[in-house]
Amino acid sequence: MGGLTAAIVAQQYPQVQRLVLLAPAFGFMKLWLSYLGDEQVKQWQESGYLSVYHYGEGRSLPLHYQFALDAARYDEAQLQRAVPTLILHGRNDEVIPIQVSRDYASSRSHVKLVELNSDHSLMDVMPQIWQAIREFCQID
Repeated sequence: MGGLTAAIVAQQYPQVQRLVLLAPAFGFMKLWLSYLGDEQVKQWQESGYLSVYHYGEGRSLPLHYQFALDAARYDEAQLQRAVPTLILHGRNDEVIPIQVSRDYASSRSHVKLVELNSDHSLMDVMPQIWQAIREFCQID
């Protein structure tokens, strides 16, 4: 959800001139809740926690149900400011389907999508990521 959060913050702060988003979680909660299914969502709500794999930690961690309530408040539809945005997304992303980024970029001329031959972690395409960022930000 970091990409969506960054995009929402950029709406409020005009000093943000560009965004670089890695596999942004546009439509995340709707998508994720559909993956979980009604029964698992109900169990999560009742128990308070759901065990979720954390890519940064490389292991599963408990996620409190409050996360779902908070995340439901954020929607990419509220993103109205045309902040130049670069999205880098793996074609084989198993967490956030690349179609989410394709849909977002297709309706916004200020968004450039770079599709990478990678998964959600993007760890195997770091040189391509840095090159795309240099070009987008016009860094030598």
